[in-house]
Amino acid sequence: MYKSYSMELAGRMLTIDVDRVCAQSNGAVLMHYGDTTVLSTCTASEKPRDGIDFFPLSVEYEEKMYAVGKFPGGFKKREGRASDNAILTARVIDRPMRPLFPKDYRNDVLLNNTVLSVDQDASPELLAMLGSALATSISDVPFDGPCATTQVGMIAGEFILNPGNGEKAVSDLLLTVASTKEKVIMIEAGANELPEEKMIEAIYLAHETNQQIIGFFESIIAECGKEKHSYESSAIPEAVFEKMKSVVSPEEMEKAVFTDEKQERDANISALSERLVEAFQDDEEALAILPDAIYQYEKKTVRKMILKDHKRPDGRAINEIRPLESEVDVLPRVHGSAMFKRGQTQILNITTLAPLSEVQKVEGMNEFETEKRYLHQYNFPGYSVGEAKASRGPGRREIGHGALAEKALIPVLPPVEEFPYAIRSVSETMESNGSTSMASTCASCMSLMAAGVPIRKPVAGISCGLVTGDSDDEYLVLTDIQGLEDFFGDMDFKVTGTRDGITAIQMDIKIHGLTRPIVEEAIKRAREARLFIMDGVMKDAIAEPRKELSPYAPKIITLQIETDKIGDVIGKQGKTITAIIDETGAKIDIDDSGMVSISGIDLAALERAKEIILSIVNDIEPGQILEGTVVRMMNFGAFVQLSPTKDGMVHISKLSDKRVNEVEDVVHIGDKVRVKVIEVDKMGRINLSMRPQDLAE
Repeated sequence: MYKSYSMELAGRMLTIDVDRVCAQSNGAVLMHYGDTTVLSTCTASEKPRDGIDFFPLSVEYEEKMYAVGKFPGGFKKREGRASDNAILTARVIDRPMRPLFPKDYRNDVLLNNTVLSVDQDASPELLAMLGSALATSISDVPFDGPCATTQVGMIAGEFILNPGNGEKAVSDLLLTVASTKEKVIMIEAGANELPEEKMIEAIYLAHETNQQIIGFFESIIAECGKEKHSYESSAIPEAVFEKMKSVVSPEEMEKAVFTDEKQERDANISALSERLVEAFQDDEEALAILPDAIYQYEKKTVRKMILKDHKRPDGRAINEIRPLESEVDVLPRVHGSAMFKRGQTQILNITTLAPLSEVQKVEGMNEFETEKRYLHQYNFPGYSVGEAKASRGPGRREIGHGALAEKALIPVLPPVEEFPYAIRSVSETMESNGSTSMASTCASCMSLMAAGVPIRKPVAGISCGLVTGDSDDEYLVLTDIQGLEDFFGDMDFKVTGTRDGITAIQMDIKIHGLTRPIVEEAIKRAREARLFIMDGVMKDAIAEPRKELSPYAPKIITLQIETDKIGDVIGKQGKTITAIIDETGAKIDIDDSGMVSISGIDLAALERAKEIILSIVNDIEPGQILEGTVVRMMNFGAFVQLSPTKDGMVHISKLSDKRVNEVEDVVHIGDKVRVKVIEVDKMGRINLSMRPQDLAE
């Protein structure tokens, strides 16, 4: 007999079934929120994985299309590769969970979330986050939980807890906050230039709600939780550290890491490692764990330097940004390009414009998001960190970084009515030493402006780090962290925004949460830094969007026609629209609302295509003077094509102001002529005149 528990959460009932399914997993819960149902499981291996120096946690979020009553797309009609949304959701689940597992735990752990049913008013992503935390907490897997997650939206200035998809579509804020019982442990946000004070208010509204959920979870754990199993610790013995210090003194290690050049630091550590390997040559057991021990020694040295001595490895002040460089128009022929460099982090961004027919179609569970007009894609090749690593396509990290930069810029993009283009922004990592996603935000902003995309305001981003001590009051927030400070520090707090507010946040930490003073200081530091970047190198490179598009970018003309005229423009079996395309070389797309998009490089050709379409959809009325082509001749007159679907007849008596004996004396097939509409009779026949006196009237 299974147990069921319920609580009201943000106006809906959250119901959790324990011991109903998946009895052979370490922990499993069937989560219900509204009509959304998600199965969350936690499974661990019996033994640690050999030969690794990290905790092997995997998180999966599986979208089953039957959950929304659909067949999967594609030939096989079976779910295939995870969607970007599924990958991003798995990352958001991973980030607050990972710090709560023991650092010396080496057993494989898989958190699996399967979406079984979807109610558009109740987020399956949120339910998977809650389910993963609870399934792990009631399992026998060591875990310092529970944690809980709440989403916050904002419509007309009012906060909404756990908004549905319809509310998210019109919300000025999409915030996800995970908390432990005491602290905030993860933040993910996209916002429409939300002021810093309002963002902090939203974060702690979510944190308060999380405390209610944690209390509910604790009652379930008390009744259903299993005893945590013991495990073989992989912690480095203190004796190994003591021997290492006798070979390489703390002063030598500090000198090795104290440089602003990543390659020089790597070389220094490599030289020290060779000495340590030689010293431990006769101790096979210690030699096996030496790489991890060296890492831990270096980490302790860097953290002590920063927290106790206020010395950063590259010598910068605590709030100092690395040297900045930027330029635009790096590449010829592309529609827009920009380079942004911060220290040893360098991003080249390229913008490409296309007709709206090129928007990305989205197949997923959200009925309110069926296509994406703006795409930001991020690439991280091996050469950016000096590795001989072949590309195997974007991984979860690349997809996550691209999504963050995309989220950062969406609020400042022009509406489709003002700028009828699909936009693709690609960030190529040229060199990496920390915070490439924030460099991508800066580079893509400049690239968009260089391409002539009329963004409303510039956007910049920065990442702040953290080193903590033994108490909550002992900490140091670092502005613009480099790779070493990210690896050995406790936080990567990324914030993007305009001068007027925040557009995106992504916070990752390695400790059990942040106090409110740390959150507030990080947000304050990020604002100071992004204003410095925007008002400095970005403004110097390009101050505002260009007024003209690149000559290599497609030109687009749009017009609205009546929906009952769409068939006239397309024609039987598409013959009419094909004829227009053949004549003008333009690309023509018509949507169901009657919006016509005409695109191409030659503006004159686009205007001609527009003229033809208007001639089809507009009614012919007496008195109009039009241009047409002679397409047929009879002994009594000539037929002139006014549009692909409309012909008129010029009687022989109307061909000239003089007597005409033969039609061929005045016109021939293929001639372009100006005519005046004299009459449209009851049968719709159009009578025309070419007489000068009629054309002059």
